[in-house]
Amino acid sequence: MKSATAGSGVPPGPPKLAPKPGSVKVMRALYKYVAQYPDELSFQEGDILYVIDQVSDPNWWKARCGNQTGLIPSNYVGDQVEEVQTPLHEAARRGNLNFMQECLSQGVSGTGLDHAGNTPLYWACHAGHVDCVKELLMLPNPAVNAQNKIGDTPLHSAASKGHLAVVELLLENGADSSIRNKDGDTAENLSMNSAITNCIQQKRANFMQQRPSSYSLEDYEDDSD
Repeated sequence: MKSATAGSGVPPGPPKLAPKPGSVKVMRALYKYVAQYPDELSFQEGDILYVIDQVSDPNWWKARCGNQTGLIPSNYVGDQVEEVQTPLHEAARRGNLNFMQECLSQGVSGTGLDHAGNTPLYWACHAGHVDCVKELLMLPNPAVNAQNKIGDTPLHSAASKGHLAVVELLLENGADSSIRNKDGDTAENLSMNSAITNCIQQKRANFMQQRPSSYSLEDYEDDSD
């Protein structure tokens, strides 16, 4: 433990960490802490900390604050603010790109569903976090048209919330504007933003123009002779 070797001059090795984050506890720092070793994390009193691992060492937890990850003394944090069972979804919803990237790098599914059937992409689109949307759209098979339990897609959510830049990204990456939710509404129906409505309509018009005709030149030849 760090406390047992603090006076020896030999920094302890990092604890064995869990291979993948499961649930994540969101906690608030009670005191300021300045890192003493490279594997530790500095933070200020009142900072929100995402605690990833409490099991490897009960005295030194692995946590994230801002875009930094490291070990923190467990007695420097208070009661948890909340427990997050789907950390990637939560990172996408909050716009925490760095933590989202860490979850992905540790093998968390980028297309997993939460209790409501939403993907991380849905939450990033719902909140309008463009950087997070771009990151998730770079994944193989990003489930851009996945529908949740009420039938909404990421495009439904972005359109209803007025996030034009997100709508444009989704349409550029294969979002289907014809999908209807369980109320029978398309994303266009849910939009209150004329720019978004125009964007969806223009994309549909472009698609119709580019779609090959089902007729060939021979169909128009006069074979009455």
